[in-house]
Formats: sequence, C-alpha cells, structure tokens
Amino acid sequence: MCTHRPTCPTADSPDREAAHTIASHPEQGWSLLCNALVVFDDTGELLPDGRIIAPHRPLAEATA
Repeated sequence: MCTHRPTCPTADSPDREAAHTIASHPEQGWSLLCNALVVFDDTGELLPDGRIIAPHRPLAEATA
C-alpha cells in the first residue's frame, strides 16, 4: 500500500506507527496509516488482519 520512499514500516514491524497518515478522523478518534494500520487516540491499534493491539499509553509517574 505504501508508495513512499523510503517505504514505511509494515503493519507487523515494531515501528509500525511511524508510517504516513493517509486518512485522519480526529472527530472520531482514529487515523489510517499507509501500512493499513488503524491507530486510535487512546493508542490502541487495529492491524490489517483484524488483530487488536491494546492501548499502550505510558503509565503516569506516581507522585509521592
């Protein structure tokens, strides 16, 4: 799907979120990347094969 040079990482790559955004719908909370990955505002992801990556926001530091 990617026609960029250099090509974007595949949806199976650890750096998959570095792919270019081809459709953005901030009002709905999601974007489509050129590697067919759907990323959500809560940091969850939907892979092209239907697998789900749970949200992975960094945990806030505990205040003492």
